[in-house]
Order: sequence, then structure tokens, then C-alpha cells
Amino acid sequence: MMKLLAELGIMVAASSVVMGAVPGVALAAETGFLQRSVTLDGISYRYQVFVPGDHSPARAWPVVLFLHGAGERGDDGRVQAHVGLGAAIRAEPARFPMIVVMPQARRNTRWTGAMAAQALKALDQSMAEFNGDPQRVYLTGLSMGGQGVWFMAASHPNQFAAIAPICGFIAGARDAAALGLRPEPAQAADFPEQLAADPFGAFARRIGKQPVWAFHGTADSVVPVAQTRQMVAAMRQGGGEVRFSEYAGADHNSWDRAYAEPELVPWLCHTDSTPVEAPAPTEALRDRTQPRSGKLGPQLTKGVQSLRRERPSRPASGVLDRPEPRRWTRA
Repeated sequence: MMKLLAELGIMVAASSVVMGAVPGVALAAETGFLQRSVTLDGISYRYQVFVPGDHSPARAWPVVLFLHGAGERGDDGRVQAHVGLGAAIRAEPARFPMIVVMPQARRNTRWTGAMAAQALKALDQSMAEFNGDPQRVYLTGLSMGGQGVWFMAASHPNQFAAIAPICGFIAGARDAAALGLRPEPAQAADFPEQLAADPFGAFARRIGKQPVWAFHGTADSVVPVAQTRQMVAAMRQGGGEVRFSEYAGADHNSWDRAYAEPELVPWLCHTDSTPVEAPAPTEALRDRTQPRSGKLGPQLTKGVQSLRRERPSRPASGVLDRPEPRRWTRA
């Protein structure tokens, strides 16, 4: 009888641990790609968040907000985690000792208005849940998400420690038609810089001296490399800390090469306090593109309507230096 009671006691104790009923006993931490949601104006938005396998709430973690491209729009909350940064993490998760938040924009939207708001709410929620470091919050995105990076950085200047737009664009009034974009009055109201005679300079002034590492392929047949070249030139003219990796011969899906850069994670994770273990630099800095301007070529007029065909390609490598972090102070 005593043996039976002892066994029953063990079973009850184990059940209590599983149910979280024993004081001081924490449940196993959730790691990997996790499904979450936020509610904004009565609408629920699903998102994914990547949590490293060795995550511990005992220390603060760097946090990256990733904005996907047009091909991943929807409401399943999953597809955006399989392209770009999510794909790179799945291939080599040990390279990414950080919290990565991956919201999803709805169909026929861009990363402005409600879509930007729900992304930032997912970021805030993830920082609170997984102890994100407010001094190490970063922003990156590809294609339509690259445009979202520029726009979000303009809306929240100096709020991200660094940004990394990939094959992004500004699409000012002069370029919008060539890029195949429909006019969006609401977007123009939030970003009147798009209507400026020099939209790149106008956006650069609004963004300020934001640390940037931009990426683009020279053979991009969807978003012309001139969009990033001109934005980089404008940011540099304003005194910003800007680096630009331009991939010779690469088409639109340059994001795999960008997220495979061995120095990208150390660059993002750099901070003076609570340093993150990340791969050490392996090559000298490559900054192949000098500031220059350019106009859209006639062969690119089919433009962003091809964004729905975005797919990954094979990775490459490259290097960069690191910016000083800035504090996340968004209200």
C-alpha cells in the first residue's frame, strides 16, 4: 500500500509540474518558429516569431523585425517565415542568436498604415514575451518589405539600431508608373516625400543618420538597382552611416545572398553591453558601390507587378562593419 501511495504521489507531482502548478517550477521554454497573433482595431493578425534554442529570459536578446515581400502576403501567418530571413534561419539556426519577428501583410496591401501598425505591435509583444533588448532592435525586409524598411525608418527615425533593406524601393511620383505601382492616396498622405521632386533626398532627410546596410542585384528585373543606388547616395549625402552590397549579375531574389552574409549577424548584434555570441568577421569590408544616380531603364517598366513571382535563390557571402546601437523609444 505504501508503495502504491508513493507511486501515486510521484504521478501527482509530475502532473503538477506539467500543469505549472508547483511554485518555482517553470515550464519548458518554447523555442523555434512559434505562431502568435495580435489584435488591432478588432482585427486579428497572425505572425511568426523565431526563438533560439538556447533562449533564456534571464538576459535581454537582440530583436529583428522582418518584413516580407509581395509574394508572401496573406493571412495564414506561416508562408512569410519560409522566404528570406526565415529560410536562412531554417538552414543555419545557430547563426541567428536573436529573436526574429515575422508579421504578415494582407493581400493587396503594403507595409504602411494598418500593416505597419500590426507589425510594430507584434514587435512590441514579442519583446515583452521574450525579453527583447530595447537597445538592440533591428529592421530588415526584402522587395516590398525593403520599401517597408525605408518607410518604417522614416516614420520612426532613430528608433532602430540599424536597418537592412534588400532590393527595396522608394517609388516616387516619377518612378511609380515605371514600377507598375498604383497610386495610393493614403500612402502619399503619410509619406508626402514620394511626391517631392527628389523623393530620395526627402526620405533621407526624414530618416536621418540611420545606420544602414543595403543590398541589391545589378540585374534586378523587378525593382531597378537605381532605386537603392539613389537612396544610398542620398543617405550618404546626409551624413548617414551607410554600406551597400551590390551583387553583380544578381536578379530580384538577392535576399538569399544578403542573409547569407557571414558578417550580417555580428553587425546587427553589435552592442556595448550584453554582447551576443555570433560568428566572427572572416573577410575584409566590401563596399563595392559608390554613390551614383541613375534613371529607370525602359526594360524595367513591367516592374513590381512581377513581385508575385518572388522566389529564393542560392546563397553567397560578403562582409560589413558594425554600427553603434540606438535605444528603442517608440511610444
